[in-house]
Amino acid sequence: MRLKDRVAIITGGGRGIGRETALLFASEGAKIVVCDVAQCGSDVADEIVSSGGEAIFVRTDVTDHRSCLEMAKSAVDAFARIDILINNAGIVRDARLVKMTEEDFDLVIKVNLKGAFNAAQAVAPVMIEQGSGKIINVASVVGLYGNFGQTNYVATKAGIIGMTKVWARELGRKGINVNAVAPGYTQTEMMDGVPEKVLQGMRDKTPLGRLGKPRDIANAYLFLASDESDYVHGTVLSVDGGLIP
Repeated sequence: MRLKDRVAIITGGGRGIGRETALLFASEGAKIVVCDVAQCGSDVADEIVSSGGEAIFVRTDVTDHRSCLEMAKSAVDAFARIDILINNAGIVRDARLVKMTEEDFDLVIKVNLKGAFNAAQAVAPVMIEQGSGKIINVASVVGLYGNFGQTNYVATKAGIIGMTKVWARELGRKGINVNAVAPGYTQTEMMDGVPEKVLQGMRDKTPLGRLGKPRDIANAYLFLASDESDYVHGTVLSVDGGLIP
């Protein structure tokens, strides 16, 4: 098992890529702290426990610094350490620049960017004291090249890439690896309601000819969380079917 007895916090762990990651990590021997603002996170933890794994659910609002501190405390109280943080929580509120509301801009920044900061700041002291840890941030290919109608989302993902580079410099000598994954077009709940014509356009743009699956991204997280990536640091790993050459 690649993550035997490692303790992994997964934000946004109740659905989509987060859920898939929680189940995959549990199958690889990790003890899972499923964090989500919604009750669906409890269902994921229950599923892991019913399959013979170890997991707890911690209701977490990543936009709230205090909530993230409670998340880290709950993980330590339950499992005595924190080995992995998957900064997976994220939302979209798309609109063109001239139509985007201030509220939607601010909300996406708070969840996607400040949320990652809050979670990392909450777990970093624990990892520093241990002298080890893996922080994996969720960026996006759009953070590398932009995307029409996503000023707020692209800003957060470009910011995630920047924070990853900074944290890699700050935390590397403390024994903590920090990396980011930049998914391409992936079939998750965020795609619900996207017209089929648009989805087909996404497939056509992707050299592999399909959308990503949550497991594709979870597998990348698994690599970066495992010992196999111990010398991978400050890297943005694109998992996009060849969208970015």
